[in-house]
Amino acid sequence: MWKKEGLMSVKCDTWIRKMALEREMIKPFEANQVKRLGDKKVISYGTSSYGYDVRCAREFKIFTNINSSTVDPKNFDPASFVDFEGDVCIIPPNSFALARTVEHFKIPREILIICVGKSTYARCGIIVNVTPLEPEWEGHVTLEFSNTTPLPAKIYAGEGCAQMIFFEGLEVCSESYKDKDGKYIGQKGVTLPKM
Repeated sequence: MWKKEGLMSVKCDTWIRKMALEREMIKPFEANQVKRLGDKKVISYGTSSYGYDVRCAREFKIFTNINSSTVDPKNFDPASFVDFEGDVCIIPPNSFALARTVEHFKIPREILIICVGKSTYARCGIIVNVTPLEPEWEGHVTLEFSNTTPLPAKIYAGEGCAQMIFFEGLEVCSESYKDKDGKYIGQKGVTLPKM
């Protein structure tokens, strides 16, 4: 194996397993890729070659515009969402839902995580969006599922929905998310925009 000096590195499955077990970076943690639960096929989750596929929890906030509100990130109206808990969430056409990961993350200071959607959802017109998980951020990740289709779309709780890719910086940052008292640190449930 060789390492090119001066490049940020993407972390592999053995590193992810080690960090999850030794530093509790991901809890609960699945060391391998899970594709079946008993006789049932599931959208895969767990450790992959160069990432970790997270699961969606059963808590959802489905966007609705019954109040004809303006979407304002500085003054977001929580009444714009309908709370739902279940194994399958139906997202209305051209709308979105918020959810959270089953997994709780504790990001090391030298690591940045980028999240990308899984192809199973992307090929159905369902886009998963998550902002980067910054060094020393901790909590359940809030997920945004956009239904770009003119039809209702399903999201499955307890199954894979997005992949986390871990990057190690060449140097440790001088100021982490925790150092800055980041407003989303320690989030437990589906978290709405904060100012």
